Amino acid sequence: RGLSSEQQRPKRPLTAYFRFVMENRPVFREKNPEANSVELTKKLAGAWRELPASKKQVYEEARKTDWKKYGEQLAAYKAQLTPAQAAALKEERKKQLAKKKLIRAKRELAVLGKPKRPRSALNIFVSEKFQEVEGITPVAKLKKLYDTWQSLSTSQKQTYLQLAEDDKVRYENEMKSWEAKMMELGREDLVRSKKRRLKKKPTRAAKKAQTPKAVLGGKKAKLKLKKSEE
Repeated sequence: RGLSSEQQRPKRPLTAYFRFVMENRPVFREKNPEANSVELTKKLAGAWRELPASKKQVYEEARKTDWKKYGEQLAAYKAQLTPAQAAALKEERKKQLAKKKLIRAKRELAVLGKPKRPRSALNIFVSEKFQEVEGITPVAKLKKLYDTWQSLSTSQKQTYLQLAEDDKVRYENEMKSWEAKMMELGREDLVRSKKRRLKKKPTRAAKKAQTPKAVLGGKKAKLKLKKSEE
């Protein structure tokens, strides 16, 4: 049967704050038609902070009531799953939690101002030539650029190789300063270990062994390209 029962899985109840936001967003939108989503969210957050404790309690009580119902519905939902479905569901939830944890970690590093990783010579070449090359889709363009890069001589690649080396130096210098700052803030967990810093670089043969799919594959390549164009 697969996990068709996943469709009936009860949804977690909203927090007190999000209940307030969902209930009041239409009113705030009507009063602030010129505000964009971010501005509107800030206004709602400010209104929530200023809301008297007695009124916040109304939303909190509603959350507690719904949470109790959610617990009962979730128990009933799990009870009708087969052992195989329960195991698959547990594994899926595990993956979702790991993904959320990774996203939160990346956001935190962005807020803390972690330096951007150095770009490769190929990535620099692609971002510079992307607008010039013809192609129906971004993936097709990337494939053409990868093939062009492979056909270039070492001397033709030299400019990009040097830019990549310069970017590595930039990255290491910025990382040293950033890591020193993190040590001062008590965030030793974000500092690279000496072993990791001295990690052996991939050989030239290993780099050549990379396939177009590995270098340009899927969403990761698109994301890298998008960042390089910004």
